[in-house]
Amino acid sequence: GWFRRLLHKPKPSSVESSLNSSCSASSSPSSSSVESSGSSPSTSLAGSIRPSPISVLDINASGSARWTKSYDVCICHSEVDLELVEELVSYLEGQPESFRCFLQLRDATPGSAVVTELCDAVQSSHCWVMLITPGFLRDPWCKYQMHQALAEAPMANGRTIPVVKDVDRKDYPRELRNLYYIYMAVKEKSFKQIRDTVVR
Repeated sequence: GWFRRLLHKPKPSSVESSLNSSCSASSSPSSSSVESSGSSPSTSLAGSIRPSPISVLDINASGSARWTKSYDVCICHSEVDLELVEELVSYLEGQPESFRCFLQLRDATPGSAVVTELCDAVQSSHCWVMLITPGFLRDPWCKYQMHQALAEAPMANGRTIPVVKDVDRKDYPRELRNLYYIYMAVKEKSFKQIRDTVVR
């Protein structure tokens, strides 16, 4: 079904066209903002996020596609990273857009099956932030949720947002190596990059 939807995908709007043309017209990223490994296309978004052409009013409008799903962002993380994730959720929910975030320990229904909750969270969210840390790589539920997100949007379309912290390039999940990622060095700057990416 996803391949059929890809073939019948509508032409991009003028906003998307102008965004794509500005991206293609720009020169290649500087070496300071690119993490390279062989021929892998994955690069860091550090310092490369442009201001979104979409205004807050467009996102919050009652007719906006935003309201077709229960959540704007599903945060996939390991339990050992909960403190950092709670800070990120607090930041996103406190923005002018008042992002609706799914945080498993807070928003999952008590008594529901873990698998059901993870799948519902992925399907009910517009995009998914994957906080890839050593704890994420060790947690089978994180990998399961990552695969669910990739199955939901095989061509990504910007919906899967990998955020890398304290992980060597060689350990980065192979399934995500075709996606650009945000490297979390300075927390506040990374939070802003995540926010700008979700808006886009």
